[in-house]
Amino acid sequence: MQATCPQCSNKVNIDDARAPERAFSVKCPKCQTAVRFPGRAAAIPAAAVPGSPAPVPAASGPAAAPAATPPPPAAAGGSPVAVGSEALSQLRREVMESGRAGPTQVLVGVPDRAIAGALTLPLTRLGHSIEVLDTPEEGGRLLEQGVYGIVITTRTAAVPGKTEMLYQRITRLNPDARRRIFLILVGEDLKTGDGIQAFVLQADFIVNPKDASSIEGALLNAMAERNRVYQAFLEARKRIEAAAAGA
Repeated sequence: MQATCPQCSNKVNIDDARAPERAFSVKCPKCQTAVRFPGRAAAIPAAAVPGSPAPVPAASGPAAAPAATPPPPAAAGGSPVAVGSEALSQLRREVMESGRAGPTQVLVGVPDRAIAGALTLPLTRLGHSIEVLDTPEEGGRLLEQGVYGIVITTRTAAVPGKTEMLYQRITRLNPDARRRIFLILVGEDLKTGDGIQAFVLQADFIVNPKDASSIEGALLNAMAERNRVYQAFLEARKRIEAAAAGA
């Protein structure tokens, strides 16, 4: 599902599978203007063709997977629900076993080093390697090349060598490149684990800095769910491509 920002003409893409049934609006990642979408209930009938398979959401290529999987809900007080050590160990095993390509590189664009350290600790336990945004390496170029499987950033961290924000650059990636990145967004105005906020901001998991040291359980749940959804997408795309080839 795509719409054009009325202010700056930027193309905003939302995965049909994650869109609400009713009309909704999201902020343009480039200029923050509200961009209105008709909702899935209005979009699906228009795309349906009698006698053809059920439509599969697509932005480019034969099919598209959810760009962002809403994470588990936060506890009533706004902080993540505590998870026992045994449950955490099981979650780590599940994430590692369901991971699409094993350990990957993590790009961190969070100014506060203490918060960045707390957020990356669960990821280092999974074997991922950490790279800070302000290192001399060409972070922006490597991001575009798909080097990073996980990105932790705020909405104000800049891409090395570019004027735009890292968050803006990620939301502007083509759908295939975006699907390969698990985006963790950090902000004072965010409610940790809120799926609605994550969907609107096109993130996979959102964190309020005050919860940085206690998000491991919720983060692992979100990563495991994302892996399951992506695997289901790959299997569905293979079936569609096989059907198309045999037609």
